[in-house]
Amino acid sequence: MPHEYKTTRRVEFPDTDMAGIMHFTNFFKFMESAEHEFFRTHGLTMHDNGAEQMVGWARVSASCNYLRPAHYPDLLEVHLLVGKMTDRTIQYSFSFRVIDEADGGEPGPVIAKGELVVSHVAKSKDDARMRGALIPEEVTRMIQSAPAES
Repeated sequence: MPHEYKTTRRVEFPDTDMAGIMHFTNFFKFMESAEHEFFRTHGLTMHDNGAEQMVGWARVSASCNYLRPAHYPDLLEVHLLVGKMTDRTIQYSFSFRVIDEADGGEPGPVIAKGELVVSHVAKSKDDARMRGALIPEEVTRMIQSAPAES
């Protein structure tokens, strides 16, 4: 069962400040995009507005530590790793590396490390409140926590 996912994302000009450095908030957008891609590669969806209820994934916490800046037009490798999973939450760790396109496309050192904790939520059609919900079996069949490092 999968526990990690890697994707690439280019730092576009609108992602940057006047100095051409990627604005810190865009690391969170890149993390969320990687999470959505990870789900899609396994035939899963992050949001479903079904007939009986709406389900999704609420953000419980998000953090990012910045070690080096990303610049326009860097190509970043975004590495998602599934951490601890409970019956209602998933913790993801992320690392960001600049890919050296002139040197064969190898990723360089980590420039940022992030973390997201998400909770599965549901809302019935006749209730306006989102409530925590058990992670569906189809999700727990498809993804798992990464093995502990030895």
